[in-house]
Amino acid sequence: MKFSNGRWLMRKGVTPYYTNEARDIKVTDREVTVYAPFQQVHHRGNTLRGPLFTLSITSPAEDVISLRIIHFKKKSKKPVFDTQNKQLPLNVSDTNDFYEIGAGKTAMRIYRNGWKIEYMYKGKMITYSGFRGLGMMDTDEGGRYMCENLNIGIDEKIYGLGERFTPLIRNGQTVDIWNEDGGTGSEQSYKNIPFYLSNKGYGLFVNDPGKVSFEIGSEKVSKVQFSVAGEELEYMFIPGDTPKEILSKYTDITGKPGLPPAWSFGLWLTTSFTTDYDEETVTSFVDGMLERDIPLHTFHFDCFWMNEYEWCNFTWDSCVFPDPYGMIKRLKAKGLHICVWINPYIGQKSPLYDEGLEKDYFIRTTDGNPWQWDLWQPGMAIVDFTNPKATAWYVSHLEKLLDMGVDSFKTDFGERIPTENIFYHDGSDPVKMHNYYAYLYNRVVYDLLEKKLGKYQSVLFARSGSVGSQKFPVHWGGDCTSQYESMAESLRGGLSLSMSGFGFWSHDIGGFESTSTSDVYKRWAAFGLLSSHSRLHGSNSYRVPWLYDEESVDVLRSFVKLKCRLMPYLYSQANMTAISGIPMMRSMFLEHPEDPIAQIVDRQYYLGDAVMVAPVFNPEGDCQYYLPHGTYTHLLTNEKHQGGKYFNENFNYFSLPLYVKPNTILPMGQDDSRPDYDYLENISYHVFEVNDGAEIALDVYNTKNQVEDHVTLEKTDNTMLITRNSKKPATIVLRNIGEIEEATVPVDPCELGVILTLGTDDQKVSIQLKRSTTC
Repeated sequence: MKFSNGRWLMRKGVTPYYTNEARDIKVTDREVTVYAPFQQVHHRGNTLRGPLFTLSITSPAEDVISLRIIHFKKKSKKPVFDTQNKQLPLNVSDTNDFYEIGAGKTAMRIYRNGWKIEYMYKGKMITYSGFRGLGMMDTDEGGRYMCENLNIGIDEKIYGLGERFTPLIRNGQTVDIWNEDGGTGSEQSYKNIPFYLSNKGYGLFVNDPGKVSFEIGSEKVSKVQFSVAGEELEYMFIPGDTPKEILSKYTDITGKPGLPPAWSFGLWLTTSFTTDYDEETVTSFVDGMLERDIPLHTFHFDCFWMNEYEWCNFTWDSCVFPDPYGMIKRLKAKGLHICVWINPYIGQKSPLYDEGLEKDYFIRTTDGNPWQWDLWQPGMAIVDFTNPKATAWYVSHLEKLLDMGVDSFKTDFGERIPTENIFYHDGSDPVKMHNYYAYLYNRVVYDLLEKKLGKYQSVLFARSGSVGSQKFPVHWGGDCTSQYESMAESLRGGLSLSMSGFGFWSHDIGGFESTSTSDVYKRWAAFGLLSSHSRLHGSNSYRVPWLYDEESVDVLRSFVKLKCRLMPYLYSQANMTAISGIPMMRSMFLEHPEDPIAQIVDRQYYLGDAVMVAPVFNPEGDCQYYLPHGTYTHLLTNEKHQGGKYFNENFNYFSLPLYVKPNTILPMGQDDSRPDYDYLENISYHVFEVNDGAEIALDVYNTKNQVEDHVTLEKTDNTMLITRNSKKPATIVLRNIGEIEEATVPVDPCELGVILTLGTDDQKVSIQLKRSTTC
């Protein structure tokens, strides 16, 4: 929100108040309180009027400093984010000029006079709030706001703030943290997260579930300003040596991403939205995929599995699906998992509406009646998840579907939550509930899945989100159009979300609105199958490939099978995401923060920590992509490039820039038909461009989330020493090692010593195998 009118003036109706000095300090072991008046106190008479800010400083996690600023202290209101706060000890020193509050390697300096706060990490100043930085704004129309301004350094770039489809670097943008159903082609977002990541070595989290407004170099060119309505503002300064470390610290506070089951990484196919379908149609799609040798792993039933006008009644439309139990059983016999669409709304025509009305299960207006409108479903009301009885009622209907054989839910909507004249069962603030509702809604459904199916067997397809929603994966990008521009904006949204704490992400292959050309469909299929999760979905037309052309069938088959073979790598990466909070799909900046080109690239990404993907966004097949320094090897063709520059190449539909970075061991499986198989059975370890002195370690997880093999590689001169834990045989595949283009070496884990020497006299490579378990 903008308050100023240029450098000197304020906007009409805005009265500013700014902190002017640090007057007093109160110190305990785990909290420091500073009192900051809005005028300099020259004599006692200056203390007789305010305003006066109370600043509370704590350390919620290692190296993290939280600053809470209060004007008028009031009773706390629900909701609040579900965060972890360790309240770690603080170290305080007092100099003539400033107070220094230390938390591990982080320090905060509050200057006594001429207001300034400096944030330090390892003795270096990272950012600061200076003159007219921290303040309060009274406005004629909007009430009172608390605001802070942190400095943007030269060449500083800001990322994140949720799933945003605008340019990846946030500088110059105004961002309001306010969930909206705006599609992927607008400045609105389904998933708004008040956390940003800076390339200068820190993250900033505003701990407020309400509407937080960010001006990122847009009102004041050298400042990130953030403001909230009311009398209180809290934010956390989260520094780190790398952006990955910062994300790990942020998710220590807000929650690590949940781990989806291995089967969910396969191909999902849906009925699409408004198309006509019944069991015969569904079966024709499933059988059509099988007949064409396209592996399919999950089938999703979109809205019209229920009766029209009755969303949600959680009952199959008997005219279209007369035998849902039998149908689900028949589909599962074909090896499929089943997902059904739901939302948190109950239309007035639904048989459940009267029950919810009578028992006060809906969000109500202040006159005691349900809030209703006609925009999505006629007369729809919204379930009040702050009411335990309403939650149990909603869950009881989902539980019946799980008992029927359903495996997952697409938790659609949850963004258009009303705020005016609204009453919640637990007394929550309606404005703060607008964004937070998405968290409650998805948590309710995810908790049920964990209860019924078990931990690590739960997965959603969620559209809306808030802080902490990463604990309930997977999220998808929402309603996109079926053209290249929307494909690119979807990628920007996913990379932005991944820099906001979310570990897993998907999008609608081929686009949602309208019907794409076969050209877009084939390019999007490659992008979609090289995302963490992969779904074919549309609005008013089907997304099976044979409706486009026969080549679409071949392209889709090729990339589904590639993803299945990559599952030993992908699922191990997924486990690391759940442990560390580092996302599976990563911007180039996350993987190469020191590279100035990687900081600005937004049309390519890393899938895990080793594989770089650059989708093709034009019908000609031309692609400009960037490789950082090092020797990169194309996964499909074995072609290698020396990085540190851009490349311009042309690709057919069966390929795209798909490069493995140097010093990589990439585990690949032999099963190309499913994502959940025994990864160690006939596994091959592909070794790429190992530098002398390199030490590489790799954990390979099985589908039960256990480390089944630990592989290490050490290279000295031209000898590679490989150590494995597993007793199962494997194959070592050397890819562009020295002058060796490719060599395959079957190995027995019980063998010792030099098992192969390859190459010329000048470029010999010896592989030694060492066992770390007893055979």
